[in-house]
Amino acid sequence: MTAPDSAVVARLGEDFLAEAFGRGYRLSRGDAASVADVINWTDLNEVLARHRMDPPRLRLSADGLAVPPDAYTVPEVAKRRTVFHRTHPAALHEQLANGATLVIDAVDELFPDVQSLASELETALRSKIQVNLYASWTAREGFGVHWDDHDVVVVQIDGSKRWKLYGPTRTAPMRLDMAEPEQPPEEPLVEFVLTPGDVLYLPRGWWHAVSASEGERSLHLTCDLSVATGADLIVWLSEILREHEIVRADLPRFGTDKERAETALALREHLVTALSDPEVIEQYFTLRDANERVRFRPSLPYVTGLPADPELSAQLLTTRHELRLAEEGTTVLTAGGETLTFARAAHPILRTLTDRQPHRLGVLATAVGLTVEQVTGVTWELVKAQIVAVDGAR
Repeated sequence: MTAPDSAVVARLGEDFLAEAFGRGYRLSRGDAASVADVINWTDLNEVLARHRMDPPRLRLSADGLAVPPDAYTVPEVAKRRTVFHRTHPAALHEQLANGATLVIDAVDELFPDVQSLASELETALRSKIQVNLYASWTAREGFGVHWDDHDVVVVQIDGSKRWKLYGPTRTAPMRLDMAEPEQPPEEPLVEFVLTPGDVLYLPRGWWHAVSASEGERSLHLTCDLSVATGADLIVWLSEILREHEIVRADLPRFGTDKERAETALALREHLVTALSDPEVIEQYFTLRDANERVRFRPSLPYVTGLPADPELSAQLLTTRHELRLAEEGTTVLTAGGETLTFARAAHPILRTLTDRQPHRLGVLATAVGLTVEQVTGVTWELVKAQIVAVDGAR
């Protein structure tokens, strides 16, 4: 069977990046079996029972307004006198039955299979992904007609949900923007119902409304994308251009008109020169990938070093990395904001780990023709850089 995360990525289509990404919505029909192992109601109940998730990470929304936390939680005082909110099942059930929508942010940090889905999307779309969970039971809209300031990939897990899409009224709106989008038309451009296994891509700025209006509950995941904009590129250029004295210098607050004009002209020349480089956007993307957020994972109990144990398993934690052979006979791995240089003999180890699958040190050593001790030494350097995690302590 195809892995659920791979099935979601594949469902976007081979032409997705060229035809739909950042341009318009895409709806891909699927089947319940393709997402059955990603998350289920039992998983959700376990998290609600075992984790302390104060608002706003866990929250309820109805008619576009947040439901007060005291309507579905009770305060408890911990042993060290800290106060936290514990979910009250009966009150939670009542709010949900009355039409509230349950939201939990960053569920990719709570469920391994959801994290795998996020990692697959990060690899395919070269974007940081956060996955949020939405559960609802009635036709009452949790958020009303609204738009998001980020692209989303929606995966319907259970039940069904009606989506109304109204289209954008401002091209590429941003959270910190100079103007608000105009209100959407009264009638939607398109309307459809998502069922288990369906995948929807929606660009930022598209007005939409969502409700469980089909007489059954709904559970879906929304994968939020963090895309790069022209504003991000300019901010980055403002940082690297600080090598120039004129960029670091104080602006002539009390200078003459001539001094101000000369300063503006000098700044413009540096900015234009930087933007004239045909490789500038690729350079920015390379840096962005190299500094991606790592989904950190400790490697306890190993805090001072790794034993040369062939049964230990190592796994790379980054999804966007660069591995290259350098001219001076070394191999260089750039990932998670770190650049590590090894002897060229380590290249097969690193190349194998870049598939992001767990690899036993003994099997890895045999595959690349090195000793377990040599593989362990390379692995420990990666653990210290926080881009590899080790499991399997006995």
